[in-house]
Amino acid sequence: MPDLRFDTYYRYADLTRIVHTFASEFPQFVRVESIGKSFEGRDIWVATVTNFSSGDAQDKPALWADGNIHASEVSPSSACLYLINKLVNEYGKNSDITRALDTRAFYICPRFNPDGAELALADKPKIIRSSTRPYPYDEEPIGGLVQEDIDGDGRMLMMRIADPNGAWKISPDDPRLLVRRDPAETGGTYYRVLPEGRLEEYDGVTIKVQPKKERLDLNRNFPFEWRQENEQNGAGPYPTSEPEVRAVVHFIANHPNITGAIAFHTYSGVILRPYGTKNDDAMPAEDLWTFQKIGKQGSEMTGYPTASVYHEFRYHPKEYITGVFDDWLYDHFGIFAWTVEIWSPQRQAGIKEYKYVDWFREHPREDDLAMLKWSDEKLGGKGYVTWYPFDHPQLGKVELGGWNALYAFRNPPPEFLEKEIAPFADWLVWHLLISPKLELFDVESKSLGANAYRVRMVVHNTGWLPTYITKKAIEKKSVRGIVCEIELPEGATLETGKPREELGQLEGRAYKSVAPVGWAVADPTDDRVKVEWVVRAPNGGVVKLIARHERAGTVRAEIKLS
Repeated sequence: MPDLRFDTYYRYADLTRIVHTFASEFPQFVRVESIGKSFEGRDIWVATVTNFSSGDAQDKPALWADGNIHASEVSPSSACLYLINKLVNEYGKNSDITRALDTRAFYICPRFNPDGAELALADKPKIIRSSTRPYPYDEEPIGGLVQEDIDGDGRMLMMRIADPNGAWKISPDDPRLLVRRDPAETGGTYYRVLPEGRLEEYDGVTIKVQPKKERLDLNRNFPFEWRQENEQNGAGPYPTSEPEVRAVVHFIANHPNITGAIAFHTYSGVILRPYGTKNDDAMPAEDLWTFQKIGKQGSEMTGYPTASVYHEFRYHPKEYITGVFDDWLYDHFGIFAWTVEIWSPQRQAGIKEYKYVDWFREHPREDDLAMLKWSDEKLGGKGYVTWYPFDHPQLGKVELGGWNALYAFRNPPPEFLEKEIAPFADWLVWHLLISPKLELFDVESKSLGANAYRVRMVVHNTGWLPTYITKKAIEKKSVRGIVCEIELPEGATLETGKPREELGQLEGRAYKSVAPVGWAVADPTDDRVKVEWVVRAPNGGVVKLIARHERAGTVRAEIKLS
């Protein structure tokens, strides 16, 4: 992949070319398929990445990763491409990657929402939340302020307008900054601040921001606790109503080997976990502990803190979000699912302790100065633009400037992109390697005389997680136990046992205590199971055995009756 770069953002045609080039240059590791079409008819590509010579992907535990469900959040696509690139190029050099591809599989969807991304990456970008399908009405909005690059300089900034009733005034700390007007203050020069754009049907007095024609949010359209428009804006007319969501839901539901999932978003610089709708007390304690352990590892490997959506990432303390991807995966299937919000401008500016959503409502003025210094010194002044006069076609004399949010906030500036996304590939490899893994412990055949043989197979789970992954999976009955089967040679009969035995689940090492001390010392073989058959085979022959588990993989063995 000599032309693959991680200091740029790729449009759909280039992204399509890149994923198919991976498949053509690394056929032993990558296969690409379309799992469905977007609203505008673009293919939604998924790359399956594994060592195919060691077995089919569906016979191995797997991890799902996706990006760019929201239209302008394009760096998540880069995070997915970076992961594929690292996997195929470091196989045989990196022991963890080699083991992961030999024994497990990745399903990677770099661009969940190709239509919305095309608008965001257009030469003249249009910023919408998610899908390009008109919703809730198929009609053009009338009147109001339409956000766009009105002076043609390639940026969409802010407009400030002198207004005696404005909420903002020039900061005493730096004349480029605006600060809030004091509650009882009068007699100064004040400003009204609006997005850069043009006004339609302007009456010379009132200004409203025109609502988007496209108001869907694909990350509100998943089946878990889906709510109608009156309760959850942008959720669509019914769960999985949108073709992009329906395609992903169908794929995941038909790949029960998926043991974990990571959805890449922007921005805030945080790793988020379920639930978004309820208190941690609603989750089985073992699942919460394991979420916390996996998140702690993610923090150590990436530098991003972890947070509960419900407790630390709500847009309003009296509101919560439903119909989201990670809640659906955890609650319906019982797998560990995460949302990674890539990029934190605040942290880049040295602001370490801040509350992600709350920061935009309230923060100290020192933070604004730190952010401005970061723009000046690290972004060459391109992040925060000094206000400059502009003759607006409807408003007359205004000033344009302020934060260039699409460049500095929405995604990492291209020159920072690779450094920001690189650490996540290692965490995702680690996350997959903790999955349950069914392996053969022992197989034997013992003659009982009179052409009878006892055949025994013992399998065990060598992974850290139990085969069922979470207690929620047991509660929801979303995972089947181990299935063991025997295939007899010609002329043989089964005297005891069944051709197919369905057994229970196997534990891993996830719930072991921190030290073999006190009452927690017992360490039974609950990671191991055996199955026995008695076979009568007058002509001897070879017995074929198979043990399979939806999430822990498949093992096969052959043994000669002797």
